[in-house]
Amino acid sequence: MTVRKFLYGATGFLSLLGVIGVMSNEKEFLPFFVFAINFEYWFMKQDEMLDEYMNKSASCGFYCGMIATACITLYSFLIKQSSGNEAFTNGLALGWAISVIVYSISTAYFGMKEKWGICND
Repeated sequence: MTVRKFLYGATGFLSLLGVIGVMSNEKEFLPFFVFAINFEYWFMKQDEMLDEYMNKSASCGFYCGMIATACITLYSFLIKQSSGNEAFTNGLALGWAISVIVYSISTAYFGMKEKWGICND
């Protein structure tokens, strides 16, 4: 198993955060169970298309997360009048969440596109 393939599948460990929701009755953690589907990457045949769409998804998620972090931090600090630490913490948390959501949606999009034989994005 290559390092890259391992890392793709390791995102499935985010599903363990769902256990917090079950044990502590914090319903916000339950959606993390959906990341268990990422363990499938450990059993997939790796090819150029997989690498390409995973790279596209990762870069899209990264940039959206960074932009969201900046916007949310500035909004929290300037408009909501939060302290600097609180604004930055909110920005990081929501930026990370947006990054993961964009990564997941774009990975699903490219994966379905490949399975259906649609090309030329």
